[in-house]
Amino acid sequence: MRVTVTRVPQEERTRAMRQRLMEATVELLVEKGFSGTTTTLVSERAGVSRGAQLHHFPTKNDLVVAAVSHLTDIRGQELAAAAAQLPRGKNRTRAVVDMLGDHFASPVFTAALELWVAARTDAALLEAVGPLEERVGRETHRLTVQLLDVDEASPRVRELVQATLDLVRGLGLANTLGDDARRRRRILTEWARTLDDALLKETQ
Repeated sequence: MRVTVTRVPQEERTRAMRQRLMEATVELLVEKGFSGTTTTLVSERAGVSRGAQLHHFPTKNDLVVAAVSHLTDIRGQELAAAAAQLPRGKNRTRAVVDMLGDHFASPVFTAALELWVAARTDAALLEAVGPLEERVGRETHRLTVQLLDVDEASPRVRELVQATLDLVRGLGLANTLGDDARRRRRILTEWARTLDDALLKETQ
């Protein structure tokens, strides 16, 4: 019997390898933090030889910068997927606030936070992280406005949306020090009520 061997194009193999390296980088950022994430550990986790890893990402910063872009895409995809599952009707605001709270308490946010902290004292990393974080901030704000179905023509509405995002980011930061889910739920429940009341006043 003749066996047919299907060859995977080099370009596709390279893309898959880079993907594994970036995914391994994000996982290690969550597990070990920025300082504990090394190129050696990344190549081991990704199942990629050191030579191949160094060929595509010669330094740790090269690897992390690529992972930043990858992480930005993941965060956008996760938010879009969660948004698509939101209910309509009376409990919409609570669902939106809970969705944002869950997103900013996720491992993806923890990895992003590690990059923020590292970028504070690393100019090259800040140059890569800064613009991407600004993009994520704009897109998350736009998505929140859309999901709440509010009109940003009112400055107060814009501030309420931004306050919501600042709140969930802060709660996400607190969650990195330990499981804060119960307290987060209580706070977000009260904020959803406050937000509903405030937004209702703006439409009257």
